[in-house]
Amino acid sequence: MTSKSSATSIDPGSISSFRRWSVTLSGLLGAVSMILAATVVNVAVPSIMGAFGIGQTIAQWTSTAFITTMVASQLLSVWVVAHLGQRNTYAMTLIVFAAGGVLSAWAPNIDTLIAGRLLQGFAAGVVQPLVLSTIVSVFPVEKRGFAVSMYSVGVTLAPSFGPIVGGLTLDALTWRHIFLVPLPLAFIAFLLGLSFMPQEKHKGPLPRLDWTGLALVCTFSVCVMSGLANGQRWGWHSNEVVGLLAGGLTAGAVFLWHQTHSDSPILDVTLFKNPAYAAAMLIAFLFGAGNFSTNYAIPVFTQTVQGFTATAAGLVLVPAGVVLFMITPISGRLSDRLPAHYPIFSGIVIFAIATWFIAHSDVNTAFLMMVLYTMLSRVALGLVMPNMGATALRAVPDDKINAGAATYNFVRQLGGAFGTLIFVVITEQRTAFHADAMAATQTSGNPLSMEFIEKVGRVLAESGVPDAHQTAGALNFLSKVVHAQATTLGFQDSFMVVAVVFLTALIPAWILGKTTNKRN
Repeated sequence: MTSKSSATSIDPGSISSFRRWSVTLSGLLGAVSMILAATVVNVAVPSIMGAFGIGQTIAQWTSTAFITTMVASQLLSVWVVAHLGQRNTYAMTLIVFAAGGVLSAWAPNIDTLIAGRLLQGFAAGVVQPLVLSTIVSVFPVEKRGFAVSMYSVGVTLAPSFGPIVGGLTLDALTWRHIFLVPLPLAFIAFLLGLSFMPQEKHKGPLPRLDWTGLALVCTFSVCVMSGLANGQRWGWHSNEVVGLLAGGLTAGAVFLWHQTHSDSPILDVTLFKNPAYAAAMLIAFLFGAGNFSTNYAIPVFTQTVQGFTATAAGLVLVPAGVVLFMITPISGRLSDRLPAHYPIFSGIVIFAIATWFIAHSDVNTAFLMMVLYTMLSRVALGLVMPNMGATALRAVPDDKINAGAATYNFVRQLGGAFGTLIFVVITEQRTAFHADAMAATQTSGNPLSMEFIEKVGRVLAESGVPDAHQTAGALNFLSKVVHAQATTLGFQDSFMVVAVVFLTALIPAWILGKTTNKRN
């Protein structure tokens, strides 16, 4: 919020160590349960596609709807907390989250399922800035890097364990039970929150809600996401897609203009006047894109291309989560002692290298190698996240910690939403491109194709298939091979794009280093 509405203030010096860690644990449990819900569904995407008879473009909305709503509701967090207080807001959002989980599990169709995910995304968006700002506020200034690292452990560890939790649930029960898995953890967080979360009174006049700004940012998110999601299906030059993208981008531009003229903006654009904060936000956007897109794509890739079970697909991310859990607190402590751009630079380069290796994986890549590549990528994320978060929050005054945390999470989640959706779009486009290119070569004049059909025909004949069906069976098998290879190449192209885009974060990291040197 603006300086006209001062934020709640907590004196870290007056808080005991027990209270400090109780607040941290209470907040993290709630945040982890909600972020777990964001990624636990990823391994169920193929099952949901089969259950409702839909394609990946529609099925991915079970993930994107959650993230999109979470992005928009990030900016509501400051207003809700100012009116209800931390404890009441925390309890309310956990109830909304649980209701969304039950609705998703019960959903008779994809529309109801997406509605349940929208409720969960709203709750997750309000809670994450609240938890981050509350944890930071109970630690002294000189330990804010460590405080951000504790938050980072939760919000980065949960996505790593989401797929394995979902995989085990899917293999043992059904995809519907996946949406109920995070609820026991949310219930424990609810009870602890009532006991330990602070309930500070807002100082000064209560802020008004910028309904115009909220409507604009929601219009921007929904229109752009819908345009990107449906572009491949409706045609990128169709009136519907062009209208959605143009309307969304216009709403986004008007939103930014409106925030500079509003008396009670939901996005405090004055924070971006600080070069360190602005640079950290650029890194946060690209970080979100890389983190969320790979968390979505790796389980889907290992199931659809490599043929892993849902549990095995989830297990790929578990060792990476353990590594992330170990390195993030260390990185957080380093952020209190070293210039942030050093570990950020290292993390960006390591992530790009790891994603490059994943981009060269295929059906023959061993399970262990996929685990190692994913672990390497999470080492990189562990270096980046605490340092960019600590840098961002150090750059804002104490009375704007809530606004700074909300904007930081908003930008990071916005990057995640766009990253996931664009990854799917690129994968589908490149898969179609490769499928057409390979299909064009499968002619009677291609000796390799004819040899392949003859070999398959002989196998079918030996299996007792009638002569009249052998050629048709061989051609059908050939089409499946072409589709499988095209899918592999489509995923590989998308992973390569992620690696290249993430490398562009080196530019704001360099700017961050320049601003740090000037301050020193």
